[in-house]
Amino acid sequence: MKVDHMRPPLQGVRVIELAGIGPAPFCGMMLADHGADVIRIDRPGGSDPMGQDQRRDILLRSRRSITLDLKQPESIEIVSRLIETADGLIEGFRPGVAERLGLGPDVLMKRNPALVYGRMTGWGQAGPLSDKAGHDLNYISLSGCLAAIGPEGQPPLPPLNLIGDYGGGGMMLAFGFVTALLAARQSGEGRIIDCSMVDGAAALMAGMWSLKHNGTWEAARGQNLLDGGAPFYACYACADGAFVAIAAIENKFFSRLLEALDLGNDQLFADQYDQSNWPGMKSRLSDVFSSAPREFWTEKLLERDCCFSEVLTMDEALANDHNRARDSYLEGDGYVQPRPAPRFVATETITPKMWKRDSDREAILREAGVDATGKLANHWPSKQQAAAGIG
Repeated sequence: MKVDHMRPPLQGVRVIELAGIGPAPFCGMMLADHGADVIRIDRPGGSDPMGQDQRRDILLRSRRSITLDLKQPESIEIVSRLIETADGLIEGFRPGVAERLGLGPDVLMKRNPALVYGRMTGWGQAGPLSDKAGHDLNYISLSGCLAAIGPEGQPPLPPLNLIGDYGGGGMMLAFGFVTALLAARQSGEGRIIDCSMVDGAAALMAGMWSLKHNGTWEAARGQNLLDGGAPFYACYACADGAFVAIAAIENKFFSRLLEALDLGNDQLFADQYDQSNWPGMKSRLSDVFSSAPREFWTEKLLERDCCFSEVLTMDEALANDHNRARDSYLEGDGYVQPRPAPRFVATETITPKMWKRDSDREAILREAGVDATGKLANHWPSKQQAAAGIG
C-alpha cells in the first residue's frame, strides 16, 4: 500500500541567519532539518574562532550561503531586502552589534512587520553582564546547573557544551522561533526573541527545582538522586575498561538488577533509598561490575529490563544494533552525522547537505534584486516570488 508523505513541516518558511558560532547555527540547523529555507549570511573571513574547516561543520548543514561584508552599505541593503522576503532572522551577536550594523529589529521590522527576530546571547539583551564575553561554561555556571554536575569532592565537570549552547541556547531559540512564527501568522505581527543561554539553562533545571522542593535534592554535589550519588543511577567500570550505565530508580527495576547480580538477599541493598548505605552499595556494585568485561554484563542484564545500557563512544554508537535499526546516523556529502530529529511520521525527510561557502550567491542576489551587473535594482521579488524562485 502506497503512503503519501506530507511535506516537511517547515517547508515554505524562509529564515535569514547571520553567521555566528554555537547556538545560533544549531538553531539554523534545526530549522533547516525540517524544511525551512535557511539563507546563511557568511563573513568574508569565516566565523569559526578556532579556524576549523567549516565545510566539515555539521551545524551548518542544509543551508544556502552567500558571503557578504556587513561593513559595506550595499551588503546591509541586500540583507534588508532579503528580510522583506523572509519569515524570520536569527543572529548571535552581542547586544547592540546588530543595531550598529543597521540590522536591528527596529529597522528590519519596519520593512517586514511580521518578522520573527531571534536574538541569541549568553547573558541576555539586558542585565549587568549583558555586554560581557563568555562561553557555554560561564552561562551554565550562573544558572545553578554547572554546580550540580561532577563527582563528589571534585570541581564541577563541564558537560560538553550540550546544556548552554545547544539545549538552553539553540534548541530554545528554535522553539521560540516556531512559536513566534505561529503567532505572527495569526496576527500579522512579528516578535523579538531575547533568548539567553543563562535563561535556557535555568529552564532546563526545572526538574531539579522540583526535587529540591520535595526535599530530595539537598546534599552536596555527587550525593543526590540523579547526580551520580545514588548507586542505582550511576556508571560503573568493567574489567575491560569499558563502562555501563545503571538507571534502576524504581524499586521493581532495582530488584531485577539485584536478582541478576545475585545480590537479591544481600541486606546492604534491603532499603534502596537509605542514603546512609549508598556509599557501601556503590562500592559493592563497583566490585561486581569490575569483575567481568562489558560484553558479559550486556548479555546478562540487557534482557532483564532493569534500566541497563552500555556507555558507548561516538564510534561505537554508529555500530549499535538499536541505532542501526532506526538509522539514527546517516552520511551526507561523505560525512557521518546524526539524523535530523525529531522524526515526523509519514513525512518527507530532509537529506542533509554539507555547507559550502557562497554556494548560492547568484540566486540569492537575484532574490534580493541585484541585477547581472551587480547593481541594486529598483524592484526585487516579492516574498511569494522569492519562495517560488522567481527573480
